[in-house]
Amino acid sequence: MSSPLRTSGLLTALAALPGERLSVATIIAALKDRVYALLVVLLGLPNCLPMPPPIPLVCGLVLGFIGIQMLAGRAVPWLPRSLLGRSIGQRELDRAVSRAVPVLIRLERFSRPRLTVLGSAIALPILGLLILILALGLVVAAPFIGQIPLGLAVCLVGLGLVERDGLFIIAGALVGVVGLVLSAGFAYAIISGLVGLF
Repeated sequence: MSSPLRTSGLLTALAALPGERLSVATIIAALKDRVYALLVVLLGLPNCLPMPPPIPLVCGLVLGFIGIQMLAGRAVPWLPRSLLGRSIGQRELDRAVSRAVPVLIRLERFSRPRLTVLGSAIALPILGLLILILALGLVVAAPFIGQIPLGLAVCLVGLGLVERDGLFIIAGALVGVVGLVLSAGFAYAIISGLVGLF
């Protein structure tokens, strides 16, 4: 019996799917039972680098939508038909995967099944709440650099789900706390500045 593909292998297989463009529906069908985990990783990856608005906002909103469904205990995420019909070019997907895979392979060296209960269906609502909180942090994160700790946190949680590594999930939660504190400080500074104007 072959062992399940790791995160890097899943992304590589995804990029190898036939066609000039891949619809969101095709991607979800290909990911099957690991669709939540890979969606979390894919939405976290863009935010691990300085990104201009509205990328963190869009990722945060979609991630929040995913988190709510995990919190509700849905086995497979529901996405609106309009979103399922959206597609990404094979060239763009190849470029994104080629950048992400070397980093993921390095992280996978430290990952193995540990504290697997944290990545099980039983813990899905708790993880959904964690993802929802991180998503809200992304929405209000400082532009360009504020989203980086939260993006890293989201990726670690997603990797922990794929690899069934509870320690990665815990590490993601801890990094997320740091990111949320920074985002809260940014939000407080903005509010204080606005109050000072009046």
